[in-house]
Amino acid sequence: QVQLVESGGGLVQPGGSLKLSCAFSGSIFRLWVMGWYRQAPGKERELVATITSGSVANYADSVKDRFTISRDNAQNTIYLQMSGLKAEDTAVYYCHAKYGGTLQQHWGQGTQVTVSS
Repeated sequence: QVQLVESGGGLVQPGGSLKLSCAFSGSIFRLWVMGWYRQAPGKERELVATITSGSVANYADSVKDRFTISRDNAQNTIYLQMSGLKAEDTAVYYCHAKYGGTLQQHWGQGTQVTVSS
């Protein structure tokens, strides 16, 4: 059973930085496309970034040039380095795993990121 455990959320001032981590277990990590999504209060969950096993990354336009997704296939972990944070980045951030070529997917429990002065 795939499990995803996020960490690293918290309160940060506008313009600040934060790094999220997601630990993956229960399957062969390199077979899964990993990603981060977020959901702000009253809004739908949206894609932030995804990364393939070969570390090809894709970003939402709203976070390009500010966020960086990465993965460590040896540690079964992905990261989201966030910089230049804005109030509109405030949301619960969810780790996501999708098995390549299938509809099989899993979600983490989410971690809160709050950007406020």
